[in-house]
This record gives sequence, structure tokens and C-alpha cells, in this order.
Amino acid sequence: MIELEGSPMLTREELRRAGTGIYDDWTALWNGGTELAGQIMAPLFTLRYAQANTEPFDEIRTPPQLADVIAAWRDKRGDLRFTAEGTPVVDLELLDGTLNGLVARPYLAVFTGDDGGEVARSGTDTLRVEGGLITEVWSVSSGAAGRTFYR
Repeated sequence: MIELEGSPMLTREELRRAGTGIYDDWTALWNGGTELAGQIMAPLFTLRYAQANTEPFDEIRTPPQLADVIAAWRDKRGDLRFTAEGTPVVDLELLDGTLNGLVARPYLAVFTGDDGGEVARSGTDTLRVEGGLITEVWSVSSGAAGRTFYR
């Protein structure tokens, strides 16, 4: 969870930085920082992955479950690397001292394919934040036959 310092009123720029920080932590989680699951995810959350073969994500509801799935992915593709790209869209407000709202940003995922060549896929994740923790994620990617949108 992002620690907020200072007054109960945050400037637009402070809210933007906080939202970008939440997304950066989300990206770090997927890059193997599985200990972050318990810090940035709500005790119960919903994942909504809009690409083929992601049905197992529909059943993930807790930080330990998410950490386990990410660790298993990393065991299969140790070189998988996610990078935030583009400009984040941050629509957060401070309510009762915690961040609430939405953060969305494009990402690029890169890994070594079965043929030894580099595979790159892009997507966008939208994070719903309540009480300073991620409670819902919408993820859309270009999928296995997709392409990258950024060069």
C-alpha cells in the first residue's frame, strides 16, 4: 500500500505519482516480486483477463493465490519481463485517507519463444483501487497471435 505523507489533500500531481507507483508495483509483482501481492492486493479481489487461455485467472481471489500463479509462470518462462509503457491514466481521489479510483497503463511483455527468438506482446491493465489496495484488474493483451503496439 502506498504511504501518503502530508495533508489530507493531495495535489493532482501527487495523485498521479501515487497512481503510477501503484502500477509500477503491479508490474514488479509480475516481474517476480511475489512478496508484493500481500502489500498491494486487497485480501479479496477480482481478476478479469480478456484473452484466450486465461480462464484460470477467473478463480484467483487472494494475494497468496496470485503469488503462486505468478511464481509458476516465472518457473516456466524465467526471462519473461513486463515493462510499463505509454502514459498512465490516473483517476484517483483521497477518501478517508486512502486512495480510491482507477489506474490504467499499457505494458509490453517480452520473452524467448520456443524457436529461440524474442516474442513481444502488448496490452493494457486497468486497476481498481479501493482503500489504497487493488481490488479489481481488467487486463487485455494482444494474445498469442497478437502484436506489439509500441516500437
